[in-house]
Amino acid sequence: MNLIVLGAAAGGGLPQWNCGCRNCADARAGTIAPMTQSSVAVSANGTDWAVLNASPDIRSQLQQIPAMRPGALRGTPIASVVLTNGDIDHIAGLLTLREKTPFTTYATAAGLEILESNSVFNVLDAELVARRRIELEAPFEAAPGLTVTAFSVPGKVALFLEGDRLNLEEVGEQTVGLILETGSARAVYIPGCAKVPDWLLERLEGADLLLFDGTVWNNDDMQRTGTGQKTGARMGHLPLNGPEGSLARFQDVTARKIFIHINNTNPILQPDSAERAEVLARGWEIAHDGMEITL
Repeated sequence: MNLIVLGAAAGGGLPQWNCGCRNCADARAGTIAPMTQSSVAVSANGTDWAVLNASPDIRSQLQQIPAMRPGALRGTPIASVVLTNGDIDHIAGLLTLREKTPFTTYATAAGLEILESNSVFNVLDAELVARRRIELEAPFEAAPGLTVTAFSVPGKVALFLEGDRLNLEEVGEQTVGLILETGSARAVYIPGCAKVPDWLLERLEGADLLLFDGTVWNNDDMQRTGTGQKTGARMGHLPLNGPEGSLARFQDVTARKIFIHINNTNPILQPDSAERAEVLARGWEIAHDGMEITL
C-alpha cells in the first residue's frame, strides 16, 4: 500500500490567510514548513489512486505530486474521492475536479445529501463523475486492489448544517473513519474524531498504520493563542493532551501512529516545542505535505 499526504493541516491551512499567530508567522517566514488542508492519496498499485477528502487546496496538491499528474493529454490517476464527512475543507475541492474527467465520489447517505442538496456540485458531470453511497461496515473497492470500509466515529455535523442540531459526539453517518486494506497491509484514517471510546481502540487491532486527528494540543488552544473562542470539543476534535486525549488513549496501540489534520495554532508545529518533543517521545509522527508511506 502506498500513501501520500497531500495536505496535513486542518481547515484554513498553515499559514491561515487571516491569522498572525506565531505558527502562521513562522510559516510565512519559512521558519516552519507551510501545510495545505487535509487530504491523503492511497494506492495499491502505485498507478490508480483513491483521494481521501478533496480539500480546497487540491489543485496545488496534485501539481506537487508527480504520481497525481495526468499521464496523457487528458486524464487522471485518480480513481475515486472518498469523503469522511461534509466539512467544507473536505468537499470544496470537488469543485476543482470538474473538467470532464471521470472518477467516482464515495460518501455516506449524509454526505451524498450535502452534495445533492447544493446545485453547485452539479458542475461535476453526472455522466462522468458517479456518486456512490457508502454503507457503513460494508467494504468497497475505491481503486484497483484497494478495499475501503467506513465505520462511525464520534463527531458532529458540518458547521454549515449545525442549526438547532448539535451533538458534539454524534455516532452515525456524519463522521466516519476509513479502514484501508490491500492484500498485505491495513491502515486506518480518522482525520476528525471527538472521543476515543474503547470500541474504537478495538477497531485498530491488527492495523499497520493509524493516521489520526491531530487538530489541537489542548482543548483551549484557540483561546490560549487569542485566535478564537471555540474549543476543540466545540469543533468536534479530541485534544492530544490530557487523560482522555489521544496520546493517552492510544498509548498501547502498536501500529505506526501519525497525527494529521493539524490546526495552525497547535504547538506541535514548532520544532523546538515541549509539546512536539512529547509527541515524538510517545512514538508518534507528525504528518507533513508530501509525506510518503509504504506498507
